[in-house]
Formats: sequence, structure tokens, C-alpha cells
Amino acid sequence: MDRLVIRPNGPIRGTTRAGGAKNSVLKLMAACLLAEGRHRLENVPDIVDVQIMSEMLEALGVRVTRDGHALSVDVPRAEELSPVAPYELVDKMRASIVVLGPLLARCGHARLSMPGGDDFGSRPINFHVNGLTDMGTRFETSHGFIEGTVESMAAGPRLVGSRIVLDYPSHTTTDNLMMAATLAKGTTVIDNAAREPEVRDLADYLNAMGASVRGAGTSRLEIDGVESLSPGVHVVIPDRVVTGTLLAAAAITGGEVVVEDGRYDHMEMYVSKLRAMGAQVDQRPEGLWAAGPVRLRSVDVATLPYPGVATDYKPLLVAMLAVADGVAIVTENLFEGRFRYVDELRRMGADIRTEGHHAVVRGIPRLSGAQVRSPDIRGGAALVLAGLAAEGETVVTAAGHLDRGYEHFGATLAALGADVDWQ
Repeated sequence: MDRLVIRPNGPIRGTTRAGGAKNSVLKLMAACLLAEGRHRLENVPDIVDVQIMSEMLEALGVRVTRDGHALSVDVPRAEELSPVAPYELVDKMRASIVVLGPLLARCGHARLSMPGGDDFGSRPINFHVNGLTDMGTRFETSHGFIEGTVESMAAGPRLVGSRIVLDYPSHTTTDNLMMAATLAKGTTVIDNAAREPEVRDLADYLNAMGASVRGAGTSRLEIDGVESLSPGVHVVIPDRVVTGTLLAAAAITGGEVVVEDGRYDHMEMYVSKLRAMGAQVDQRPEGLWAAGPVRLRSVDVATLPYPGVATDYKPLLVAMLAVADGVAIVTENLFEGRFRYVDELRRMGADIRTEGHHAVVRGIPRLSGAQVRSPDIRGGAALVLAGLAAEGETVVTAAGHLDRGYEHFGATLAALGADVDWQ
């Protein structure tokens, strides 16, 4: 089923859950490579990217079993791991690069192809390579593959602590280097580190495994390497982008929703934009509550590293701005090419003009249902939101992208009163 059909059905209303964070659980799964034994991750979303990462770990010699929303990850001894990530899996998901640091730390060697995944501009892996090189890895690249080998010490190959200054506070690079540093000899300092809640979540699990990570959630991380780590149990934090999508669905339809596991403290800047657009948002005992106005107001948006507005929120905001009162300027500061869903919104009547990293969005009272194509996970979600606010039927093709980041998205919206149907 690759087509999601949306028909107008008024405001959405009800209570729901976001589930575990995609951008956290994939790194937590990779972190399991650092310790022999059985790990247990709870609140794991049932999404395609988790399945891809499970297949990746199994290809490396790990056994992964799912029990509802929990994963058991059984990791063998280092010499029983196969530190070669197959092309067909790496090509499906850029986040697969995060197995590089743990494999080098545990095995002293790793080989994987250049990561694939959503196509919205160049996201080079040089930050990862440069940091791991500083920690004593020698890299060779050929035929689309990158191969790293840790320089040998007296007791065998082992990464060494280093001071690393990131050119940009990359979330994935911070995670990769943090994991690698837990088993390095000495202390590693990462300056200009990413500050996302998912980085803190990963650090919490690493520390529960016996690592010594300090400063998670700030721009400076200090990691004292240890000789070994032990498996544990960890509950994944809720997904702030799924939460943001559900809040946007309430805002764009003039509805009301409670996300039981939504956390305002993880998405303050995004919530401030929703409020500026006329939505009401509050953290209540029953969860994160939002109610949309009769019509949203336009507001300018610029994406920035956390705690700024995340680039994953931007397509959701553009969909809302397409039906808001006024004119807004949206600036993408993180990735080029991430306006590819805009042409599809235009097919629905949206008045959006793009130039380089900027988009000018002139809101119109009502979009018109049309057949559109999802370019990626968040772009697809934006088109679904637009369909909720459109006249007539909207058909989102290539909607399988949504399954990579949203668990049963259509069913979730239907439970809130939306008229959506997979075909």
C-alpha cells in the first residue's frame, strides 16, 4: 500500500501518543555493539528504519528480536562480529553511518558504503571521518566504500582520546564520536557538540552501560574511556517530530489534540512558532495539548541547530503557512535541496516561491485536493497535513516514506477523526 488518500472531514480531535524517537532509537541500537550480552530497548517504534537497522545489526552478527514495542539485542564477542556493513542496507538509510564508531571502538576495523537515505542535498560524512581520524583511525576510500582501521597499540588496536572541535554541531557525528570515545584510551573532548534531546538519551544509556559521559545536552562533551561496557535496559524518549506533526494536524484543521507522551521541553522553539501562528499549546498533566485557531497567522521561520527550529519541522510549518493569513519567509540554513515537496504543495494551489535557501509563502484560505508525490519522510507528512486542510480528495503517492518515521500514521490520524485510507 503506497497511496494515502485524504478527504476533508473537519477538525481532528482526541488523545494519542507519539511513541519512541526514531532519531534516538537508531543510535541506541548502534550503541549496543559496544557491549557483549543482551540489551533491552523499550518504547521502540514499529517503523521501517528500525527494521533496516535491525537487519544491519544482524548482518554484523547481532541477533535482534522484537516483542511489541521492545527490542532484545544480543551482541556476541568482538571476534564474532563481522564489521562489514552491506551496501544494500547502508544505501537505504543515512543513519547507518552510526555503526562506524562502535565497530571501530569494539573491533578496530570497519567497512561500509557511503550512506543513502532521504535525498535532500549533500550531507558529507567528513565530520565523522575527521573525528575518528583524530582518535587514531586510518581511512581508505575506494569504489564507493569507506574502510577504517584503528592503529595498533601494545595491547592491540584501540582508539585514543582526543580533543575534537566540530565545524558544525552535527547530531549524528556527535553520537558517532561519543560512542567511539567510550572505549578509547584516555579522555575525549567534543566541542561544538550537538545538544539535541536524543544526544542526551544516548548518553544516558551509555552511562547506564558503564561509560563516563559528561556534558550531554551542552556544546561540550567529555568522555573518559573505559575498558569495557555492559548491556542494560533503556526506555527510548518520545519522538518530538511525530509530536510536532500531531500538533500541526490540530493547528491546520482548527482541531484539538493531546499527545500523552509529548514533551514541551524538547521542542520549545517549535511550540513558540505554533503559538505565534495562533495555536494554543500547553503542557498539561494528561500530556502536551494543542488547539488550532479558525485560521493560522503567518510567521517567518529559519532552521537552526537545536535548540532552534529543526529542519525536520520545516515542511510541517510550510504546510501550515500555505493556509495561514499573511506572507512568510522560510529560510533553510542546514540542508540544500530541502524544498522538494514545495512543487507538490503548489499542485494543491499553494502560493510558494523558492530561491536558493529561501521560500516566500503567501497563505491562501483553502488548498485544493490533488494527486501529489511524497519526496521523503517529513515532506510526505507535510503533504498529508495539507490534505487535511484541502477541499476535495488528496492522494499522496510514494507514501511508503512515511512508514520510515511514523508508526501507522494513517491509523493514528483516523483515530483522531481524519478521513484517511491506505490504498
